[in-house]
Amino acid sequence: MALRRLCKVDLPENGQTGSAQAFVPNFIGNFVAKPEDQNQCPKCAGSFVVLLVVNTNRKKRKKTMITPNKPTQYMLLFKGNAWHKALSPEQAQQVVEQWMAWFDRLTREGKVKAGSPLEPEGKVVSGKKGRVVADGPFAEAKEAIGGYCLLEVNSMEEAIAIAQGCPGLDHGAVVEVRPVAPECTLKREQELAAAHA
Repeated sequence: MALRRLCKVDLPENGQTGSAQAFVPNFIGNFVAKPEDQNQCPKCAGSFVVLLVVNTNRKKRKKTMITPNKPTQYMLLFKGNAWHKALSPEQAQQVVEQWMAWFDRLTREGKVKAGSPLEPEGKVVSGKKGRVVADGPFAEAKEAIGGYCLLEVNSMEEAIAIAQGCPGLDHGAVVEVRPVAPECTLKREQELAAAHA
């Protein structure tokens, strides 16, 4: 049986560089294969076995995805239903018109998703199984909510800046800014406590 000798073959694969070792009878040499030659044997006599070694150390570019800030929802709660008591009817009407213009502008800008004034009085339900139903909250209460506005903006700072433009602030109205939670906060706290238990 003829002695098999070493044949080194350089084979590109998918744009990569590498080398192959072929044990070929009575042949020793180097062979550079073109892409179209990869499925062909080297021009040498006899059978051979090829050990392919591919260079996989090419540096791959890391794809960096830039994710824009996802808008978050914030609730503006307008507190105090008696802010207009110290104003004349004409002055109160002027503030109402300014308030409506402020709301309409935010709506056109796509920052307001919902909003409405609330009736001065309603009902308060409390007690086990809601057995207690009482009148209220009363319009004169400082913490009574006179309306709400649902914003969709990029940050708490932007929501605060919008709240600062409320025309009712100069006349005693109070605007509370609250972020809308994506899920029940109590449920989230329980899951965190269970994870660290």
